[in-house]
Amino acid sequence: MAEECLSCKANITNGKGTVKFLCPKCSKYEIIRCKKCREIIAKYICPECGFTGPN
Repeated sequence: MAEECLSCKANITNGKGTVKFLCPKCSKYEIIRCKKCREIIAKYICPECGFTGPN
């Protein structure tokens, strides 16, 4: 299964500048962000708990 950015849904397989981390609030969902969304500070919402980032 291909991994995708939570913000823009782009396929991030082997993408440079990609980051993965557990949700800062619930620690249950792995947030995946592409380089572009990180650079433009695009919002994301954790599907598990509704946490919105970046803060």
